[in-house]
Amino acid sequence: MCDSCGRHDDSIYLPEVATIVKTKTLTDTDRFFEFKFDNKDLGHKPGQFAEVSMPGIGEAPFGISSSPSKKGGIEMVIRKVGKVTTAIHSLKPGDTVGIRGPFGTAFPMDECKGKDLLFIAGGIGLVPLRSAIHYAFDNRTDYGKITILFGCTDPSKRLFIDELAKWQKQKDILFLETVDRKTSDQWEGNVGVITTLFPKVKDQIAAGSTTAFIVGPPVMYKFVIIELRKLGFTDKDIIVSLERRMKCGVGKCGHCQIDGVYVCQDGPVFSLDSISHLAEAL
Repeated sequence: MCDSCGRHDDSIYLPEVATIVKTKTLTDTDRFFEFKFDNKDLGHKPGQFAEVSMPGIGEAPFGISSSPSKKGGIEMVIRKVGKVTTAIHSLKPGDTVGIRGPFGTAFPMDECKGKDLLFIAGGIGLVPLRSAIHYAFDNRTDYGKITILFGCTDPSKRLFIDELAKWQKQKDILFLETVDRKTSDQWEGNVGVITTLFPKVKDQIAAGSTTAFIVGPPVMYKFVIIELRKLGFTDKDIIVSLERRMKCGVGKCGHCQIDGVYVCQDGPVFSLDSISHLAEAL
């Protein structure tokens, strides 16, 4: 039995055939994919991931970027970094891949009902957080204030640009973004690391009634957590996702193990207080 998904069969090992219905280039390394299954939904929760495979080449884990509210398929953003991802980038609508999952823990959206939500995304960390953000939008009356902070290295690395523009105009949320460095005269927004946005939103955030979700590069976590603690957040109200290091998804290969904790099964989503004793976690 798979503890993370509760299934008793071998479906955690057997990929389902999924057809690509849409692709879109987001950056020079990141590509959006929409996959559709025959007569089924994956049944994921925000924050979970799935394994994508190509016969004869290999497979790799990727965070699911679409909300479970979206029926009929799933969305992912895949960064080209190696053999498997390069092969996936070569695919076009109508081509098929294997997908197995979903795996891992999810963002605690049910436990957060009635609370304010603070989403903090760095770079490609926006991809798994987008699933929770869309879920909150689709169930808007279940949550209080929604604040979204997004940062990336430079304007060319911004993801979901059309969506970001909509979030900027959305009346029932507060969305701010920044870039580490300005490489284009067309960029007129904030310049600096993501923590430079905190002074702009600190009066909008009430520690104790807000849950913070953080996903981004490892170096970002330390400094964001410091700022959140300054605002009065306790570690139990800080949620992080540690998607890095995962490979098999089912706790067999050991690549993601941190002091006996398997990120692919015990995570990738953790409350900060549950991993604060793990020196290698962040």
